[in-house]
Amino acid sequence: MTTVLIVDDQPLIRRAVREILTDGGIDVVGEAAHGEEAVTAARMLQPDVVLMDIRMPVLDGIAATGRIRAEAAEPIARVLILTTFEEDDYVLAALRAGASGFIGKGAEPDEIVHAIRTIHDGEALLSPAATRALIERITDPQPRTADPADPRLISLTPREREVLQLVGRGLSNAEIADALTISLHTAKTHVNRTMMKVHASDRAQLVILAYETALVLPGSA
Repeated sequence: MTTVLIVDDQPLIRRAVREILTDGGIDVVGEAAHGEEAVTAARMLQPDVVLMDIRMPVLDGIAATGRIRAEAAEPIARVLILTTFEEDDYVLAALRAGASGFIGKGAEPDEIVHAIRTIHDGEALLSPAATRALIERITDPQPRTADPADPRLISLTPREREVLQLVGRGLSNAEIADALTISLHTAKTHVNRTMMKVHASDRAQLVILAYETALVLPGSA
């Protein structure tokens, strides 16, 4: 059973989310009221997923996400950001800190349960396209050119750079396989090797990297 740590400074939200997850067959192993508590609880409880608010006292969700990802032993807990979607800059910072995705506080109960399971299965949330749309809203629109010598890309083969670009455009593994005329297994292998080489925790961070290195430009996907 998937285990979850709920992190939010509002007790009513923690209680409501606990009920939603419990009804959905997910085991809530703990709660935290701020980021510092979250870091300690994640270390002690080792949940599969941390459902993390952003704005909290003592230590915010972005800093807490970075510490949880850096300090946790294997398997490292995945972090799902719970947001109002009115804080795009904060969400992107959280993704860069190692979060696997984001979901709005106004989501339906079944959407929250699905989000937790998606994160636990190792996928980015909501989708590469959703993350791409977020980045496009806040990325500098000035034209840039990809630098083949960028140190973040130098370990990648030409095929892996191509795969990174396709992930950045929001394509799924199946769509990448079709685009490159390769098997689904081979597409998954390329994605996994690319993640390993660039030290990305999931597809969301691959999308960010594709934009940061100008392999994908805003409006071009």
